[in-house]
Amino acid sequence: MQALLDAIAQFEMPTDASRIFHGRGGRYPGCEHLVLDAFPPVLVLTSFQPLEEGALTAVDEALQARWAHIGGNQPLNWVYQMRQPGAKAETRLMAGCVPEPHTVTEAGLQYRAHVLRGQNHGIFLDMAEGRRWVREHVATHPEHRYGLKVLNLFAYTCAFSVVALDAGARQVLNMDMAQGALATGQQNHQLNGLTGASFLAHDIFSSWGKITRSGPYHLIIIDPPSYQKGSFVATKDYAKLMRRLPALLRPGGHVLLCLNAPELNTAFLKDQMADIAPELEFVERVANPAVFADVDEERSLKVLVYRTPDTQP
Repeated sequence: MQALLDAIAQFEMPTDASRIFHGRGGRYPGCEHLVLDAFPPVLVLTSFQPLEEGALTAVDEALQARWAHIGGNQPLNWVYQMRQPGAKAETRLMAGCVPEPHTVTEAGLQYRAHVLRGQNHGIFLDMAEGRRWVREHVATHPEHRYGLKVLNLFAYTCAFSVVALDAGARQVLNMDMAQGALATGQQNHQLNGLTGASFLAHDIFSSWGKITRSGPYHLIIIDPPSYQKGSFVATKDYAKLMRRLPALLRPGGHVLLCLNAPELNTAFLKDQMADIAPELEFVERVANPAVFADVDEERSLKVLVYRTPDTQP
């Protein structure tokens, strides 16, 4: 736990939503169950195993001491969440309060956050570099002036859509089974004054007709859960998505394949793509934010870029 306390003693006042300490990467022995995030003006400590009250007291004292140096006149607000596989998350407000509504920023854009309910807080912090890639790709695309069409599958709260539209995309189709997440996604677009997005709360695997009619797409983003019973199981369902890509992409179009499953490496995606859609060319793996460094990068979030060939003359 000392590594977490050391990180608390050194962190600076966060402005954007971001990770402060990433024990899950295995780089700090004894802290593999701990992460500390900033959802300004709230800090969120997450433990993937129960913490004794003495440990929570030590964290509180460390946060209070650091806040005395960097907090100015702002109160310290922090939340503790304990998660265990197969059990409902336990969430406690430890100090201060959480604003309602709670809006956070990343790279100049605004997003709704909800740190007191659920295990996902409205924006996935480890995907910051994926969102940066989308922003740069859309903003510099050679067909930018004609208007890019983007398909965002497993859209959650539609952060990719917000970034794409802000960068100049003309149209984004967001699809996710969770109506509540898409409702938050609609709020995120409103917060940023963005239009051009549509939202479908449908099962992707039974909605290919709707998806196809809105295409073809310059960019497809696929960011599914690694395992969600009744919705998506990566080991059997990712291949179903890959089979559809050649018909859904425009010539020269790109796809962003995302996978956050420690037990599955990049070869899992590359081998399936080579077998199912060999015409798509691997471009690059997008690096994760530095704070999310892992002792084994194959265990960390994987974001792969593929490109379909241009039309032959």
